[in-house]
Parts: sequence; C-alpha cells; structure tokens
Amino acid sequence: MEIQFREFNPFDLWIWLEFETVPSPMEQQYVEELFNSWFFLGKLGGFNAENLQVQDTGVEISYMEYDTEVASNAFMSPMHNMSSFEYLGTWGRCWFDLGTSDLIAIDILINSLNQLSKEYVTISKLIIGGQNEDWPANSQNQSIFSEM
Repeated sequence: MEIQFREFNPFDLWIWLEFETVPSPMEQQYVEELFNSWFFLGKLGGFNAENLQVQDTGVEISYMEYDTEVASNAFMSPMHNMSSFEYLGTWGRCWFDLGTSDLIAIDILINSLNQLSKEYVTISKLIIGGQNEDWPANSQNQSIFSEM
C-alpha cells in the first residue's frame, strides 16, 4: 500500500483510499467499520499522547502502578466530526475533523489499514490530506455522529 501525505489540516481532513478493484459491499463494510471504530476511539479521547503511561513504561508492565491522577489531569484530546464514507469506482473517501487528538491517531490508522489491505481488501494507495484530482472534494462535510 502506497502512502502519501498532502496538505494536512487536522480540522478539515480528507482521507482517500484507492482500491485494487471496485470494493464489494462486504469489503466496503470492513473499511467503514475500521474508520467508524477509529473515529469512535478518537471521539472518546483515545489518541492522547499526553497520557501513554503503559507505552512509556516499556516492555515489563507486570504490577505497574497506573497513575489515575496523571490520566485525569491530561488535556482532553477528542476528535470532533466524521462524514459518511463515500465510494466512486475504485476510490473511497471520508472527511474528518480530528479536533485536538494527537497524531498517534494517524499512525494507528495507517497500521490498521495496512493489515486490512493484507487480509481483507487490497488497498493500492492511501492519501492523507489535500485534494484528489481524480475526485474533487466538495466543501460541505456532514457529520454522521452528533457531538458528545
């Protein structure tokens, strides 16, 4: 899977997928569930690099003491909005307002899409940000989730 970054605005971000073939309804469902799950974790503030206590501890986490005060004092980092996923031929796209979520969210999305491409639906290209000359984006983005 080729990965390209274009102009990146976390508050107005298009993510584009080019598939090897036109995705079947089942393949579309896999893609949409991945993006919906990723967004929902982001909406709940899951991509907060300020509070990565387990990751920062290292490999040995047996009997680790988790500091709930550190967690509760971390700055909120929720994603704000997501549009419905759209398809046109071999292309798929979705718009996001990533809010104040940290960029670890993008790494997690790329990792997940890489695995999805290996096992379920072949993705030729992932474009993060900017415009796609094969399918221009309109300026009206409608959220499929209401504000929490």
